[in-house]
Amino acid sequence: VSGQLPPLPRKIVKLDVSNNSLSGSLPSNFGAQNQQMVTLILSFNNLSGHIPESFCRMEQLAALDLANNLFEGELPQCFGMTGMAIVLLQNNRFSGSFPVFLERSTKLQLVDLSRNNFSGKLPTWIGDKKELVLLLLSHNVFSGIIPINITNLSNLRQLNLAGNSLSGNIPWRLSNLEAMKEDNYIFNLDIPDDSSYNNLSVFTKRTELFYGPNIFSAVNIDLSSNYLVGQIPEEIASLALLKNLNLSRNYLSGKIPQKIGSLWSLESLDLSRNKLSGEIPPSLSNLSYLSDLDLSHNNLSGRIPSGSQLDTLYFEHPDMYSSNDGLFGFPLQRNYSEGIAPKQGYHDHSKTRQVAEPMFFYLGLVSGFVVGLWVVFCTILFKKTWRIAYFSLFDKACDKIYVFTVVTWARVSQKTNVQ
Repeated sequence: VSGQLPPLPRKIVKLDVSNNSLSGSLPSNFGAQNQQMVTLILSFNNLSGHIPESFCRMEQLAALDLANNLFEGELPQCFGMTGMAIVLLQNNRFSGSFPVFLERSTKLQLVDLSRNNFSGKLPTWIGDKKELVLLLLSHNVFSGIIPINITNLSNLRQLNLAGNSLSGNIPWRLSNLEAMKEDNYIFNLDIPDDSSYNNLSVFTKRTELFYGPNIFSAVNIDLSSNYLVGQIPEEIASLALLKNLNLSRNYLSGKIPQKIGSLWSLESLDLSRNKLSGEIPPSLSNLSYLSDLDLSHNNLSGRIPSGSQLDTLYFEHPDMYSSNDGLFGFPLQRNYSEGIAPKQGYHDHSKTRQVAEPMFFYLGLVSGFVVGLWVVFCTILFKKTWRIAYFSLFDKACDKIYVFTVVTWARVSQKTNVQ
């Protein structure tokens, strides 16, 4: 189907025209003519323009999927939508603050606003949406701190705030995220029976994975590419069901939590490009499901924990420890005495040898030349016959050089005069 969206029957309840070639903007009276709409799926088209103010008239709407279009501008400030459960607006050009119409929605379970131009602070009321299972806000321009009450979302399975301008500390009460802790945790999904969430993806293991209907089985936290500071909360180790943890490209400091090995479900861990220090916790080698690890570009030091899982990961991703000058031991090509780490950072002995060996060679060469010269000098000085023979030979050599020079010069001058 191509062209503009055609007029719709007034009492239509569900509309799914996703994955077509529809273009143009929504009619200004779109909402007024479709007030009975419960499910609206327009994803994967070429629709553009602003969302009309009449959108607020669709107060029965429970599932809204406008993902992967060319919509732009700010969303209408609707206050009558209280039954919204699914809101998928990713991959558009929406701007403005966090959508106000979501504040009155008491049944929110899936929210994906990623890859837009939303800005401003994250609202504190987001922590009141206790039914939220997926909160995906990556790659926008949100700023300020992460609201502390976001940890009140006990049903939350995925939190993605990557690629924003968020600052401050990571909230400490992460142990309140019950759905990330207990394998037998029961949460009731009151989501309309449609495929609007089947195209949701998760960026993990250095690639984008589409989970489809199994999206709720993926437990992920991604706070990468922000301006977060402070330490990684120890409570994060209590989220035993986490499969993907990405805190890379921030300004986090301090040590990696010692109980990180308690995340027995972890498949991907990325803490790269921070300011983390101290040793790598030995418990990290206990993560049998771990298939992607990146600790590069930090200030980590000490001996690398041993374990077949970590060794295998290193050979698959040899850069996972890079730019941590204090690390040593297998599988890196630098070693120290058992249990002794460099106090002032790593000092590469191989480089020292590369500099020292040529220096010793040239030092020996000069010493040998000086000693040899003195042997010859002393022999001439104390042995008369050798001294007479040496100077006689030297005089004959000088005479021959003089005669050769005079004769050669005369011949050259004669040829020049003839010409």
